[in-house]
Amino acid sequence: MAEQHTPRSLIVSLYGAYGRPREDAPMPVAALVRLLGAVGVDAPSVRSSVSRLKRRGLLLARRTADGAAGYALSGDARRLLEDGDRRIHPRAEPSEADGWVLAVFSVPEQERHKRHLLRSRLGRLGFGTAAPGVWIAPGRHYEETRRALERLELSPYVDLFRGEHLGYAATAEAVARWWDLPALARLHEGFLAAHEPVLAARRAGPGTDEDAYRDYLLALDAWRRLPYADPVLPASLLPADWPGRRSAEVFAALHDLLWERGAEYVRVVEKDL
Repeated sequence: MAEQHTPRSLIVSLYGAYGRPREDAPMPVAALVRLLGAVGVDAPSVRSSVSRLKRRGLLLARRTADGAAGYALSGDARRLLEDGDRRIHPRAEPSEADGWVLAVFSVPEQERHKRHLLRSRLGRLGFGTAAPGVWIAPGRHYEETRRALERLELSPYVDLFRGEHLGYAATAEAVARWWDLPALARLHEGFLAAHEPVLAARRAGPGTDEDAYRDYLLALDAWRRLPYADPVLPASLLPADWPGRRSAEVFAALHDLLWERGAEYVRVVEKDL
């Protein structure tokens, strides 16, 4: 299945990769149009997606130093991206010693729309379903989960617990019930099918800085969803042929090889405006 890259997601990926060092300095609209054009997004789609991100409070309209229209990241957007960094660029291998975080929620029937929102948000944070109304994730996701629930004003409906799995089934067997591991494996295999050949090609021939920027942004936009769908479980709890480790290694290699050259392309685009 071909990867889907939406204009809005690509804009978030662009700011996440190259828009943060500037602090409150905005990225000019003209630069956004050109940079998104390099990955196949037309100007009207860029402008409408930027407007939606502005309405959601993630982008702030600002003028550049020379008076051009631009957009800067809001404080909320920066915090979301910082949470994402811990998933996208993990600093440590997951371990069973991390334990688990449990989310137990109860929503009144008259507010059942919030029940759907809770399930959707927990799923997007990588939680699996241990039982009806009981969701589970690796313990290291506790702080991010707490912040997300508070930001969405869902914390009054949820109790969070931390602990260890004590049986009765082996933890690896329980994990296979809590998450749809075959579906997660297919996501990793799709990423590898799309981006492992790119890594091989860039190692064989570096291409231009624009090529590096394009390849990296598309890889980041595809990869950053995976550590949320997949909770990134310890290897001891996963099948021996689990593709997640290889897809993480491919993304890390693409980051090391392409990010800096992509940043140079972004600087040139802004300088040429």
